[in-house]
Amino acid sequence: MAALSGRSPWRRGWLPALQLVRRGSKAVTRHWKAMHFQRQKLMAVTEYVAPRPAVPPRCLAPTEEDPQEDNGYARLLRRQVQEVFRDNRMIAICQYNSMPGEDMMLMRHYLRKHNIEVKFVLNEIVRPVLSQSKYRNLLPLFVARNILLVSPETKAREMLRVLRGVPQINLLGACIDDTILSRQGVESFAKLPSLETAQGQALGALGLLPSQTSSVLQRCSAHLTALLDQHIRQLQDKETGSQAEPSPAPQSSGTH
Repeated sequence: MAALSGRSPWRRGWLPALQLVRRGSKAVTRHWKAMHFQRQKLMAVTEYVAPRPAVPPRCLAPTEEDPQEDNGYARLLRRQVQEVFRDNRMIAICQYNSMPGEDMMLMRHYLRKHNIEVKFVLNEIVRPVLSQSKYRNLLPLFVARNILLVSPETKAREMLRVLRGVPQINLLGACIDDTILSRQGVESFAKLPSLETAQGQALGALGLLPSQTSSVLQRCSAHLTALLDQHIRQLQDKETGSQAEPSPAPQSSGTH
C-alpha cells in the first residue's frame, strides 16, 4: 500500500478507454419449436386465396404470336436442300465427327472421282424441308452434326469403299431412287450387279423360256416326221429289193 500511495495521482486515476475482456461462449438457447396448433389454425384461416377467374384459361382464345420474319439466307439454304433432294438419285446421310482438314480434303477428292459430292447442312435448315416432303421418314437421322453425300448416279459401292478408310464419317442411312435404306440396306444394295448386267441377265432369262417352249412344241412334230421318213425309206427299200430279186430257173425234163 505504501508503494501504491507513493505513486503520482495521475498514474493512480488513469484507466484505458477501451478494455477487451474475453468471456466464454454462450450456449445456444434458441431452438426450433413447432408452432402452436391454435396459431396454425389462425394462419390457415387468414391465408390469402386468390380469386378464380370468371372464364377458365382453357376457354380463352389463344393469343396470336407475332410471326417472325423469315431470313433470306435461310430461305436460300432451304432452296438448295430442295434442289439436292430433287436432282440426285443417291443421298446418303452420315454423322460427321471432328477430323483434320487434310483428311477431309482427301476424302472429298476420292469421292469426287466417282461423281459424289459432300454437302454440309444444318439441322434447323434440313428438318423443315423434310417435314413437308416425301422424305419425312429421314428426320430421325438428323439429330447431330451431319453431312450429305450426294450423286446423280447410284454409286453405293464406291461410296462405301471410300468411307471404309474414314472412321470419322459414319453412314446412318440413304435414299436411293426415292427408296429409304438403312446402313445394312445400303450395303446389300452395293452387292447387287449393275443395271446393265441385271438387264442382260433378265433379257437372257426371258429369251430362254420362249426358246424352250418352242423346242418342246416342235419335238413331237419332228419325232413324227422322222418316224414317217423312216417308214417311207423302209417301204422303198422293200420295193427295190423285190424288183431286183432274179426269177427262179426252170426245172429240166428227165428225158435227154
